[in-house]
Amino acid sequence: MRLSLLALVLFLSACTSTSTTTGGDRTLYQALGGAEGVDAIVYDLIVRIADDERVVHRFKNVDINRFKSGLETYICSVSDGPCDYTGDSMRVVHAGHQYTDTEFNTIVELLIEAMEAQGVATPTQNRLLARLAQDYEDVVYH
Repeated sequence: MRLSLLALVLFLSACTSTSTTTGGDRTLYQALGGAEGVDAIVYDLIVRIADDERVVHRFKNVDINRFKSGLETYICSVSDGPCDYTGDSMRVVHAGHQYTDTEFNTIVELLIEAMEAQGVATPTQNRLLARLAQDYEDVVYH
């Protein structure tokens, strides 16, 4: 039986605290390294996407600067940072693209690699992935 990355993320998130703080009043955003940390993770993710033949074609006509800025703001917002994401909903952003489970899992895999490269602790990774996994139904259409 093949376990998808999404199922693994959901399992791991159930094993971690759902609290927004750890070690006092530290938010997920702070655990990610604040603005500098989120920026580094997103930049690393974009580099990895550009080098991955499984998903790079999905970004052929994407304004990468806009994508980077939007993703940074979105991660900041969902991780209890000071940002207010005002962009389109994930359903609207991904509508009509017919993304597959494999593509979704590939992006999750690349995000994990980016976070590891930036020294983000595994429990912190799992906390972010659990929050982002809530967007799955709005990204992948069956």
